[in-house]
Amino acid sequence: MENSHLTDPRNKYYADKFPEQEQNTPALQSKMEPRPDCGEESYKGYNRLEGRNALITGGDSGMGRAAAIAYAREGANVAIHFFPGEEEDANEVKELIEKEGRKALLLPYDLREDGAATEIVEKTVGAFGGLDILVLNAAQQIARPSLSDLSMKQVHDTFKVNIISMFESVKAAEEHLKPGSAIITTTSVQSFNPSEPLMDYASTKGAISNFTVSLSSYFASKGVRVNGVAPGPIWTPLQLDNGKLEGQVPEFGQNSPLGRAGQPVELAPVYVLLASDEGSYITGQIYGVTGGQPIDL
Repeated sequence: MENSHLTDPRNKYYADKFPEQEQNTPALQSKMEPRPDCGEESYKGYNRLEGRNALITGGDSGMGRAAAIAYAREGANVAIHFFPGEEEDANEVKELIEKEGRKALLLPYDLREDGAATEIVEKTVGAFGGLDILVLNAAQQIARPSLSDLSMKQVHDTFKVNIISMFESVKAAEEHLKPGSAIITTTSVQSFNPSEPLMDYASTKGAISNFTVSLSSYFASKGVRVNGVAPGPIWTPLQLDNGKLEGQVPEFGQNSPLGRAGQPVELAPVYVLLASDEGSYITGQIYGVTGGQPIDL
C-alpha cells in the first residue's frame, strides 16, 4: 500500500532534459526555460530568523535568491548583492522580501573591483543597523574545453569573485558579528570532484571549503558559527552564462544518482538551518546538497 504522504525525490521537481539555451552576460533567471524554483510560491517560514539582518552575495537568482526568500519568510531583513545588469531579477526578490514585511536592500556591485566587498557590508550595516547573517554565495563559473582556452585574466577574475571577495567581506564584517551570528559559504561538489572544463572554478571551491573550516576555528571563541553548503548540479543562471560547454545544457544533472538537476529551493532549508538557533551546535561543517554525489575526497 502506497503512502500518499511520501514524495519520490527523483521526480519531485523538473526531471526532463533541459531545452538547449544560452544567454549573454549576465544571465537572468527570468529568461530561463524552465524558470528555476527558488521557493517563490512554496517556501513557508516559521519565524526562525525573527529580527535578524542578513547579507547575501549573489542574492538575485539561484541559490542566493532561494536563501533570500526563505530568510525573509523566517523574519529577517535581507540585503542582496548582485552583479550590475541583473536588476530585473534583483527587483523581483526585493518585492518578495518586502511582501513579507521585511526590509530589503539592493546592492549592485562587481566583486572583481577592490573595495566592493567591503562596501556591501558597510551599506548593509548602515541600512539595517547591524549584520547577523553573512551568506557568501556569489560566483563566476566559465567552462573552457582546454587549458589553452583558459586565460589568466579569467583565472584572476574567478579567484577575485569566488574566494578573495570572501576574505574581504569577512574582514569587513568581523566587527559587526556578535555572538549568535552566522557565516555561510557556498562551495560546491566541484571542491571534491573537480571537472576539467571548470579548473579555475573548482580550484576556488576547494579554497572556499578550506577557508570555511579554518574560519570556523577562528570564530568559534567569538560565538560566531561558520559553515558551508556544497551544491551539486543546481539549475541556475550560472549554467547558461558559459557555465557549461556547448551542447551540455540538455543533459545537465541527468547523471546524478537521483537522475535530475536540483532546484535552488531544495537548498533553502539548509541555509536556514545554518543561520538559525536550530543549528547552534553546528560549525566547521560542509553540507552537501548534491542529488547523491559524494563530497568527500
